[in-house]
Parts: sequence; structure tokens; C-alpha cells
Amino acid sequence: MARRLVIGTKNRKKCEEIAAILGDLDVALAPLSDYGEVATVAESETTFEENAKAKALGYARATGEWVVADDSGLEVDPLGGRPGVLSSRWGGEDGNDRLNNETLMRALAAHPKETWTARFRCVVALATPERVLAVTEGACEGRITDEPAGRNGFGYDPHFVVEGYGRTMAELGAETKNALSHRARALTAMKERLEKLL
Repeated sequence: MARRLVIGTKNRKKCEEIAAILGDLDVALAPLSDYGEVATVAESETTFEENAKAKALGYARATGEWVVADDSGLEVDPLGGRPGVLSSRWGGEDGNDRLNNETLMRALAAHPKETWTARFRCVVALATPERVLAVTEGACEGRITDEPAGRNGFGYDPHFVVEGYGRTMAELGAETKNALSHRARALTAMKERLEKLL
């Protein structure tokens, strides 16, 4: 029987993205929602790695299963790497994409557009209820645009033009995004670690 692996997120779109990337592994993937009202693990650390490890370990202890969890965000160079770990709640309300993007545009208004380089960064952690087994990282370079485009994706995707593609992350099809995104790169590295552990 395949090992059960819980996807440690309450974000439905992120869960679907992770499931698509890990889908060919010899594991039984399960969403966190299968376990009822699991308390949300707070993203209270100051780095993506510490948040990812806290979430993986917290949800592993809550479910009694192996858990893969990530923390990710946008690092904008002229803003000194902000919003970083605050990406999902930068506008003041967790998960409100419109508020977050409005905050981004306001913060960049004082900076010349040619300086708007940025990257999406993601750290993925794998944990059992006892300990963290592995940590991997991925990044995707690009620049910010004040002309949002595309209907795919979520978060800052419509404002992030992917380096070498000339299109926003939200304009890319799921297959392309799941091959080059920061989360895809971190999860691809995690797949290799998982295959060895399994």
C-alpha cells in the first residue's frame, strides 16, 4: 500500500498545484481537508524555511501522517526583498489578492519601472510527526508590471512577468507554470528526496 502524504495547505489552488506536480509519485496524496477542522499553523517565523518547517511539522502532528508543506512569496528588489514572508497578508488581510497587489503597486510607485526586478521564492518541507525529514528550495526570476494580465494562477501572478517568457505567470498554462515556477522547482527537488526516502 502506498504511503499517505498529506498536502499541508488550506489554499485550494495551491493544493491542486502541489498535487499536479507530485502526482506521479508512488504515494497516496491527501488534502488537509480530509482531516476535518485542523487548526491553521501560524506563519510567524521570519524566513520561508522556518515557516515551511513549522507548517509541515504542525500538520504532521495534527494528522499523524507524513506532510509536505511550503512557504513562498514575492521578493521585489527595489523594495529590499519585501513583501517576502508577508506576501499573502501584505495588504492587511490574509489571502486577499486584490489588496496585496494594490499594496505592491503603491510601494513601487516611487521607483523607476526599469528597477522592478523580482523573484518568486519557495521553500518546501517534508515532516513526520516526529521531525523534519527534508527541505528544498526553488526560485523563479522576473519583473513586476503595472499592467496585470492573465486569468490563471493566483496571488501576484498577474503582475509577475516571467524572465525569458515575456508573459505574466497568470498568462501561462498550468503545464508550463508547473514546469518552471518557484514551487515547481522546489517540489521537483523534493520529489527526488521523497523517492529516496520511500
